[in-house]
Amino acid sequence: MSTPPLSELTTLRLGGPAARITTADDDDLLLETVRASDAAEQPLLVLAGGSNVVVADEGFAGTVVRVATRGVDSFAMSDGRLQLDVAAGESWDALVAACVEHELSGIEALSGIPGSVGATPIQNVGAYGQEIADVIIGVRALDRLTGEVHELDNEACLYDYRSSVFKRDPGRWLVLRVRFALERTPESEPVRYAELAARLGVDAGERAPLAEVRAAVLALRRAKGMLLDPADPDTVSAGSFFTNPILHERDFEAFARRAAERLGGDLRPPAWRLSERTLKTSAAWLIERAGFGRGHGDPQGIAISSKHTLALTNRGAGSTSELVALAREIAGGVHEAFGVQLVPEPVFVGLRW
Repeated sequence: MSTPPLSELTTLRLGGPAARITTADDDDLLLETVRASDAAEQPLLVLAGGSNVVVADEGFAGTVVRVATRGVDSFAMSDGRLQLDVAAGESWDALVAACVEHELSGIEALSGIPGSVGATPIQNVGAYGQEIADVIIGVRALDRLTGEVHELDNEACLYDYRSSVFKRDPGRWLVLRVRFALERTPESEPVRYAELAARLGVDAGERAPLAEVRAAVLALRRAKGMLLDPADPDTVSAGSFFTNPILHERDFEAFARRAAERLGGDLRPPAWRLSERTLKTSAAWLIERAGFGRGHGDPQGIAISSKHTLALTNRGAGSTSELVALAREIAGGVHEAFGVQLVPEPVFVGLRW
């Protein structure tokens, strides 16, 4: 019996079949399946929500393990916070919704992000001024090189912008459970993102009721096509396809001069200082000013979202090869125009960037 195409398991709805698909609904079965596959040196793809992955049209010539583990345990901490110990297969947004309902603060601005809990520490997921590294206190993970399970604290995870020890060594770590420490309060963390603060009608740095923050974030994401909706083709994507570039200060200044020469006037690209020597700029700004507007591409196949420049969408008749071709066209155009290299955020399966 043939397996269903992996397009049925990804938010992009792209990707060919796997040789075998199995589901693991508890840690013991998940560990057994992964260890057995590794011992036999068989190709293995671990898949949960399928929201941050691009699978080749040819599919995957190995076993796909669907992570469907469940369970949320809570523990009171000595400092008054609540620790949540969450299985990797739990829905991320369902967890956020439950935390808001039970007046637990720290992840409310991460509402509406698709995928599983186990994916969040890998990408160091972030949005609207919050990132997962701020609240994670530990990750239980299998080291597939040694076959041993480790408990990694926040420091050992080596978090950086959209990166971690897990992402820097792809395929080595299998996240099993994630531990969070959240504040017990009906008020949000200080709202740091200007767009969200404006939506809430508060000043940056002020707090707002958790439910209001979640509702505002969901509304913002929906307007950008970043909230999964079967009726909206703009949501058939992998979310933001490119990360915001991180540049050394001198490289940013060279880029800024090049942008001013190209675009005219004293226009200066957006920048957020990350450290004494590094700045983050906007991938969306670069894409738009390199000439790639919303809707660019094939309106029946692969195109930039009509709502958000960072999302590449499958309009229904697209293929993975067409998606990668469009992504390369955009990245090449940005590099030619501004000398800045865009880096894809999703994981590529059976493909090379």
